[in-house]
Amino acid sequence: MSAENGIPDTSAGSAPGPRPEPLRFYGTSWVNHDSGYAARRAGLAVGSLAAAAAACFVLRIAYDGLRIADVDGFVPLLVVVMSAVCSALAFRHTWSGFTARPDPERQASLRGLLAIGFVGSLLAYFLRTLTEAPGEKLHRAEYDKARAEYEKRTTRRSGDPSRKRRRS
Repeated sequence: MSAENGIPDTSAGSAPGPRPEPLRFYGTSWVNHDSGYAARRAGLAVGSLAAAAAACFVLRIAYDGLRIADVDGFVPLLVVVMSAVCSALAFRHTWSGFTARPDPERQASLRGLLAIGFVGSLLAYFLRTLTEAPGEKLHRAEYDKARAEYEKRTTRRSGDPSRKRRRS
């Protein structure tokens, strides 16, 4: 079991070579699709969709609060447009983060925007979970490349070692 999240470590035990990077909520079960991988995907899809619905409900309550407070007509429109734009940008940023490593500096600069557009991030997570564990494609490509490089390094031979010339 992995110490940090309690998910079984399904990597190759103590075999030499690169180890797969664990994904949040999945551990390393994404490698062989074992240890309840399908159930986790289904549960996380339902959970992220429910969280997005709850978030929309909270946004609706906030909008109703502005309407009840009889705030000028421009402010509620601004809140709706801001939420929609931030959600769209957060969706795009989250979706692209599943196929390429995000730039940490850009991630830090977009933190506020992503917090406002959290509904878009939840929806991106939901849609990606329908096809794979979010980030699985990226991690699998990196893991396969590392395994191939490891195999190449360990199987390479330079010839007959007994014929090797000694340098003086």
